[in-house]
Amino acid sequence: MDSVAGLFIGSFIIGLSGAIMPGPVLVVVVGQTPRRGFWTGPLVVLGHGVLESLLVAALILGMAEFFSSSAVLSTVAFIGGVVLLYMGVDMLRTAGKLTLIAEADSSSESRDLNPVLAGVLTSLANPYWTLWWATIGLGYMVIAREKGAAGLTVFLTGHIMADLVWYSVVSSLVAGGKRWLTDSFYRGMIRFCAVVLLFFALYFGWHGLHGISG
Repeated sequence: MDSVAGLFIGSFIIGLSGAIMPGPVLVVVVGQTPRRGFWTGPLVVLGHGVLESLLVAALILGMAEFFSSSAVLSTVAFIGGVVLLYMGVDMLRTAGKLTLIAEADSSSESRDLNPVLAGVLTSLANPYWTLWWATIGLGYMVIAREKGAAGLTVFLTGHIMADLVWYSVVSSLVAGGKRWLTDSFYRGMIRFCAVVLLFFALYFGWHGLHGISG
């Protein structure tokens, strides 16, 4: 951990441990990949990574205390719950019309949330993402800053690479399933993902309201 290589490996492993946990980002990748293909995962990670880069810059500029405050976390939880509620309801509403077969009229696909934007919104909608960065992420950054700009760059690169590797694997598996996935199974999978999003919406929203009222 004292070397730049050690920082990268440690950051990659810690990032991977968070990436493989089920959450809104995974749900979006699984839900959009059958229609958008393999690049869904990398594109979602792009949005996720841009947001994380901005957050790291904010933490470096001294906003760690702001991001770790209970008021901010409660507000993030509530707003996140609202965003996830909208996404979940919209997925349930359109699930019956979706198909794995590309149609000449791409109007239905245009209604899908852009995967890069989805990477941003699902990250923002998850209060534990903010909490992770305000605690574990910030702590690791303290170590990385001892190596200067190179250390912080390697830390962020290792973290984003963990997300990229994991969600690329997920996209590959789901995209490969187009050979055997039927429309009915696909629609069922979308409905399942929508229910998961609604669960996160209620869970985050309740914690947000509880924190605000408390």
